[in-house]
Amino acid sequence: MRSQNLFVSLHKISKKSTKRVNTISEIEQQIVEEFSKFDEWLDRYNYLIELGRECPTIGENEKIEANLIKGCQSRVWLSTEFVDGKIIFKADSDAVITKGIASLLIRVFSNQTPDDILNADLTFLDTIGLRTHLSPTRSNGLTSMIKQMKLYAMAYKMKQ
Repeated sequence: MRSQNLFVSLHKISKKSTKRVNTISEIEQQIVEEFSKFDEWLDRYNYLIELGRECPTIGENEKIEANLIKGCQSRVWLSTEFVDGKIIFKADSDAVITKGIASLLIRVFSNQTPDDILNADLTFLDTIGLRTHLSPTRSNGLTSMIKQMKLYAMAYKMKQ
């Protein structure tokens, strides 16, 4: 029961912290602080699943082959918009943990400039231990999601 209350509390905090656009480093630090509240990896996975439930999702009409990320075991669709020099990401997945991972990446990268996205090193993934606790196929999917998001950033940068 304690874990469930903590999930709800952290989830409310993470939603409030996204009201103002923070830098990638600030968002990464918030995520590290949130995940540090959990001692067990099962609780971290559950929190990741909770975050996935709030992932900015794409519409059914955007679940097309062109938006499907290659290299993921699960089906993951990613769409973007470029508004006022910043990229807005949305995603969906047929797997709850994968959707949670996508949600974390969207939280870090959305509303950021192409340059900021391209220069992000995403050390928070190692700090929270996500890379080491994912199966090899999910780890490949994480890498594919990051690569695709950075490719979008590169494409938008070249259009400017």
